Amino acid sequence: MRDASPKTPIWKAIADSLRTDLAEGRYTSGDRLPTEASLAERFGVNRHTVRHGIAALVKEGLIRTRRGAGAFVAATPTDYPIGRRVRFHENLIAAGRRPEKRVLHLEERAATEGEAAALKVAPGDPVLDYHGLSLADAQPIALFESLFPVARLEGISEALHDTSSVTAALKAMGVDDYTRASTRLTAVRATATQALHLLVTEGDPLLRSSGVNVAADGIPVEYGRTWFAGDRVTLTLESD
Repeated sequence: MRDASPKTPIWKAIADSLRTDLAEGRYTSGDRLPTEASLAERFGVNRHTVRHGIAALVKEGLIRTRRGAGAFVAATPTDYPIGRRVRFHENLIAAGRRPEKRVLHLEERAATEGEAAALKVAPGDPVLDYHGLSLADAQPIALFESLFPVARLEGISEALHDTSSVTAALKAMGVDDYTRASTRLTAVRATATQALHLLVTEGDPLLRSSGVNVAADGIPVEYGRTWFAGDRVTLTLESD
């Protein structure tokens, strides 16, 4: 007699198998899944069936897809507190993540009017422009741009060449402590270049943070702008 019991749809079986892979740690947060072609070969089905199974995991929030890039394990957002003392390495270590910074570009240039006002220097005065990428557990979570008044921090360029840490570089300049004087948060869309660095799709939501850090005497030592990947960081405002 033919077995009349209902059979599990193939796409659902594929989703269940991939869900088990995630639960067992075969793929972890931020990992790219094998291509549809590879998965189709693994399960002995066509790519449309694989796509259906992946779509189920996307709906559950376990997987996210990027056009032209593939499917990735959805990242667990990193808690990132913003208060009077914003420290990248300390924040990520406290969240149980492994911090890393990559220097993308360092150049000395003239300050714009807005930058000069933030740093309390004259428009056109030299500033060091530091562009970098922040990562948590090797996954990019933010792009940043930090501006430093060159005349006030002589040697800051060399210090940042030696270490990617802003805190360490400022300490080398004699700034043992600094605090956040102001923070402004704005929702923006990722540009093509930002999307490339952050491994997101152009137009994806980003959260931009702009802030001024001051030394103990209240004089600005850094004006920073950071673009956080919206689905990878949870910004929390700390009261001091």
